Amino acid sequence: MGVPGTPAPPSLSDAEDQKRAAAEAAAALVDDGQRVGLGTGSTVAHLLPALAARSLSIRCVATSPATELLARELGLTVLELDELGELDIAIDGADQVTADGWLVKGGGGAHTHEKIVAAAARRFVVIASAEKAVAALQAPVPLEILRFGAQRTLAALGQARLRESAPPSPEGNVIADYLGPVEDPRTLAARLAGTPGVVEHGLFAPELVSDVLIAGPHGVEHRTLAGAGGRRELA
Repeated sequence: MGVPGTPAPPSLSDAEDQKRAAAEAAAALVDDGQRVGLGTGSTVAHLLPALAARSLSIRCVATSPATELLARELGLTVLELDELGELDIAIDGADQVTADGWLVKGGGGAHTHEKIVAAAARRFVVIASAEKAVAALQAPVPLEILRFGAQRTLAALGQARLRESAPPSPEGNVIADYLGPVEDPRTLAARLAGTPGVVEHGLFAPELVSDVLIAGPHGVEHRTLAGAGGRRELA
């Protein structure tokens, strides 16, 4: 029961409200002077104005042209990853998140850039609304594949198909989806990565992930991974 006279926290029943809450909680983790990786997607669209509103002196790298455009419009400084080198923190959304930190990413087709940026960051923070939390990963798993021999690559993968009417990846490659069973994500990740023609897949291992911020109806849950241990609730 709450303290008499104290208003109850607002209910985050709407998915967009949850995305905004997770994004704002992640923006609060960024410190002045840091080098920041910016992901791609609808949840990151809430992150960018939250970061800009803090008026920090930060330098950013964007994982897609859409993110770069919006970040620049908001006054954030965006540079190339090779100019910044190691990043202090990267923040991105996810299509699926398991309790142990496995992710499926790439709904927007930028997962190759997103994975490079996540791997370049000392701290990778994932932000998501409640419906993205799953008990186990399942198809589709996004793929970026080369245009050359694309149909042969799909045949080698088995249960996979090109994403109809999807724009190309930021590198100009084709976006597809693996539609077969996931079962053990580590085994599947190795098979996808080992298939000639696959540039990158959308399975992200827990070793990449430092924090997961999942917003539900009653607030934002902060899961700490990468050996840091523990969980805490954010107001």
